[in-house]
Formats: sequence, C-alpha cells, structure tokens
Amino acid sequence: MAGFPILSLMLAVPMVAAAACLFAEARTARWIALLATLADFLLGVWLWGAYDVGGAQWQFTENVPLFAGFGWKLGIDGIALLLIELSVFLMPICIGASWLSIDKRVGEYMAAFLLMETLMIGVFAAQDLFLFYIFFEAGLIPMYLIIGIWGGADRIYASYKFFLYTLLGSVLMLI
Repeated sequence: MAGFPILSLMLAVPMVAAAACLFAEARTARWIALLATLADFLLGVWLWGAYDVGGAQWQFTENVPLFAGFGWKLGIDGIALLLIELSVFLMPICIGASWLSIDKRVGEYMAAFLLMETLMIGVFAAQDLFLFYIFFEAGLIPMYLIIGIWGGADRIYASYKFFLYTLLGSVLMLI
C-alpha cells in the first residue's frame, strides 16, 4: 500500500460521518459516530502495524501543493503516531460514554466530536506550520460548542473563559 493516503483517509472518515450525523436521527447519529470512530481506530491499528520503527524519516507522507508555498502536507513520526493512536483509541470510548447521557441535539453533539477527532488527527499529522495552525484553531470550535451547549451548570462561563484563554494563546502563537 505504498503511496496510499492513509492519513487523509483517517481525516475524511470522521468528517464525512460528522456531516451524516447532522442529518440523522438521534439513534442513527449515535451509531454513525460509533462506527466512524471504530473505523478510524482500525485504520490507526493498521497505521501502527505498518509504521517502520527503525526509520528515522517522516512516514506516510502526503504532499499536495495548493497555493503560494502552502499545501496539504501530512506525515508522522513516532510521537505523532502515538498521539494519533491515543486519539483514535479514546474517541470510541468518548462516544460510548455519552451514549445515554446526551439526549438533546444528539446529532450535533456526535458531529462535534467527530469533527474534533478529524482536527486532532490533523494537528498531529500536519507537516506545514500553516496547516497545523488551521487544524489547531479549527479544533477549538467544536470544543467550544461542546462546552457551551452540553456542559454542566456553569457551561456559559466556562465556554467564555475557554474562548478568551484560547484566543489569547492563539494570538501569541501567531505572533
């Protein structure tokens, strides 16, 4: 499977499932989210097995130039592999843990988690600083929504604080 865009596939699976969850009924959205996260987990298992631990270079690289020196440049090293594996391992657990506790706007909740999974994998696989920044910043949006809509009693205050601190940190990172 040399040259197969496994990282792009790992990004596409939860993103497509997130779009499907937005239009599905609650029960169906739960199953779509669970199956998508399990599919990504299986892709992660394959990624783990195919990773060459003796290789000192980036692996599973994908490079598609887009504009002005920026592009879709993905790849992983050993640390990124571990962080991706951790993400795809925890996401089905998160979906399962929220199976019965989330009873309002279930499709949107599952879509937010799937989008967050996509963006986390993108953060760990990005080889371009601009792409990393886009994934990182976009990943804050579903987190903000999850906190603000489905959080506890102080969710509005918590989401406001989350927004302020991440905005400040993001501006500092941009400079």
